[in-house]
Amino acid sequence: MKRHPEVLVLTLTVCLTAAAQPPTLNKIEPPDWFTAEAAQRQLIVLSGTQLQGVRIECASPLQAGPAEINRSGTHVLFDLTIPAAAKPGRYPCSARNPAGTASIPFELSAPLPTAGRFQGFSNDDVIYLIMPDRFANGDPSNDDPRTSPGLFDRKHRRYYHGGDFAGIRKRLPYLKDLGVTAIWLTPIYENYNRLDPKESYAGEQLTSYHGYGATDLYAVEDHFGTLDDYRALVDEAHRLGLKVIQDHVENHVGPRHPWVETPPRAEWLHGTREQHIEETWQTWLLLDPQAGPLLRGVLDGWFAGILPDLNQDDPQVARYLIQNSTWWIARTGADAIRQDTVPYAPRAFWRDWSAALHQSFPHLKIVGEILDPDPALTSFYQGGRSGFDGIDTGLDSVFDFPLYFAIRDVFARHQSPLALARLLAHDSLYAQPQRLVTLLGLHDTKRFMSEDGATLDDLANAFTFLFTTRGIPMIYYGDEIGMAGGDDPENRHDFPGGWADDPHNAFEAAGRTSAENKLHDHIRKLTRLRAGSRALREGTTRPVYASESAYAFLREAGQERFLVIVHGGAAPETLSIPSEGPAAVSLHCEIGCREDVQATGKTWNVPIAPRTTEVYRVLAAAGSEH
Repeated sequence: MKRHPEVLVLTLTVCLTAAAQPPTLNKIEPPDWFTAEAAQRQLIVLSGTQLQGVRIECASPLQAGPAEINRSGTHVLFDLTIPAAAKPGRYPCSARNPAGTASIPFELSAPLPTAGRFQGFSNDDVIYLIMPDRFANGDPSNDDPRTSPGLFDRKHRRYYHGGDFAGIRKRLPYLKDLGVTAIWLTPIYENYNRLDPKESYAGEQLTSYHGYGATDLYAVEDHFGTLDDYRALVDEAHRLGLKVIQDHVENHVGPRHPWVETPPRAEWLHGTREQHIEETWQTWLLLDPQAGPLLRGVLDGWFAGILPDLNQDDPQVARYLIQNSTWWIARTGADAIRQDTVPYAPRAFWRDWSAALHQSFPHLKIVGEILDPDPALTSFYQGGRSGFDGIDTGLDSVFDFPLYFAIRDVFARHQSPLALARLLAHDSLYAQPQRLVTLLGLHDTKRFMSEDGATLDDLANAFTFLFTTRGIPMIYYGDEIGMAGGDDPENRHDFPGGWADDPHNAFEAAGRTSAENKLHDHIRKLTRLRAGSRALREGTTRPVYASESAYAFLREAGQERFLVIVHGGAAPETLSIPSEGPAAVSLHCEIGCREDVQATGKTWNVPIAPRTTEVYRVLAAAGSEH
C-alpha cells in the first residue's frame, strides 16, 4: 500500500510528542509489603499516565523485573523481588522515560506478632454479623467526608447513615456480654465516591454503603474511618477476647472501579461495560460435569448485571487477588475471612487462593457464601474432599443456607419439623458438617420477623434450635432484639441506640422494651449454655424422634447429653421418646420447658406445649453409665 509522506510526518510527530511527556504515577498496588525470612516475589501494579516505554526501578535491595505496559499507558505490571535480607523501611519505585521520572512510595514493614492474631474460628465461637454503616456512629466527623461528600443521609434507604469503626469499637462490650466471640463485618473496601443519576434502582440513586462495590481493593471506605481506625478496632476486639472476620470479594469489583474504563490488561475483566455476559444464576450447572459452555453464564457473567466480573483464570488476576487477601490479613491481624459469591468464580482459583492463605496463616479460617437451598451445591464447595473435577476448594466452612431455608419454613411459616430432620440427614454430603456456619438470616434475606405470621416466640424457638444443633451459630445484628425488615434494603435498618439522637437505646437493658429484653436475655442464656457444654458445641447429633408435629435429637459428647425437641404442632402433646440409655434416666429442664421429666423404663414421656423448642440435660441415675 502506498503511504503518503504527510501521513508519515504526522505519525512521527505524534510519537515524538507522546515520548516527550514525562510519566505520572498515582497508585502502586500493593502499597506496601512485609519482610520475611525467605526471599519473596510479588506482582506490582502501577497506575498513572504516559507510561509507554518507561523503565521501572525500585530502591535497593528491591529488584524490579521486566515491565509489562498496557496499550493505553495507564498501567505497568512487574515482579518485585524482595530479598530475605531486606529490612523494614521506605523503598520508593520510579518510572522513567526520556522526558522525566515519576516516583511513588513503597514501604516494607515488619510482620505483626502472631500472638492473639490470625486465630481462625471454631465450634467454640458465636459469630455476630455487622454492617458497619448501620450499627453505630462513633465518629460523626467522617459522616460526610471531604473525599466523598454528599452521600450521607439517614433518611435515605440507600445512602450512608454514619456507622463506623469507632461506633463498633464502642459497642464491643455489649457484644461480649451477649455471648458473641467473633464479629463479621461486611466489606470495608473503598466504595462509591459520588452519585450518578444514571445509576439507580427502583428510582433511587445508589451508594455502595454495604461495601460490595469496591473502587479500590487496597483502601478503606472513608465513611468508616481509616486503616489505623480499623486496626484499633481489631486490636480492641482481640483484647476483649473477640475474633474478627473480614469480608472479602474476589468475584467482582464495583461499577466505578477504574479498571472498568482502563484495566491493567484487557483480560482482567470478563467483557466491558458496553458488552458483557449477564449473570444467569444457574448455579446448579456447577454440579454437572457435562455443563460445558453454559457455565460461562455463571462464572463469567456480571453480577446483577452491573458488577464487573474478574477473570480469575488469568494468572496475573489470580496473583493480584491472592496478594490482596494476604495483605489485608497481614496488615490488620484479622482472624478469618468470609468470602463472598463463591460459586461465581472457578473452583481451581479457590483451591489456589485458600492454599496460599493457609500457608501464610496456618490458623486462619475461611467461610464461603453459597446462597442456595441445595446441600449438594453447598457441600461441593466445603473443603476436605475433592469433587468430580478433582478439586478440593480448601474452604474450611460454608454457610448452611439449606438449613436456613428449613429453619424459616419450620419456625416462621409453621411447617412440619420434619423439614429439619430431612435436611440434617444430608450431612453425609459434607466433609465436616460440624464446621458449617448456621444462621437465621443476614443482610441478603428479609428479617425473620418480617415473615408473614412470625412472632417473637417463633424467633426465640428458632434461636434455641440454632444454638443447640450442630454447626457454628451466627446472629445478624438486631435479630437479638427482634428487628423487622423486608427485602433489601429494609433488612438493613440502623440499630436503635447507635446514634446519639435515637429515641431509644437497645444497647442497654433500660433502653429496650420488655419484649426486646425477653428475647435478648433468652439469647444470652443460650450463648452461656452452649459455651459451657462440649456436647452442644461439638458433640454428635443423633435423631431419636420424628413425626409430622415433632423432631427430637440428642447432642452427645463423652458422658454429656442433651435432648432437644422441636414441636410444631398447634396443640399440646405428650411425646414418647426412647431414652436409649439405662433405666431411670431423667431429663433436667434447661430451656423452653416447664419441668423435669423422669424416664418410664426406656421411654421419656414428655409433655410439650404448642410450637415450642425445649432443651433438656440428660441425667443418668446415680452409679449408672451411658
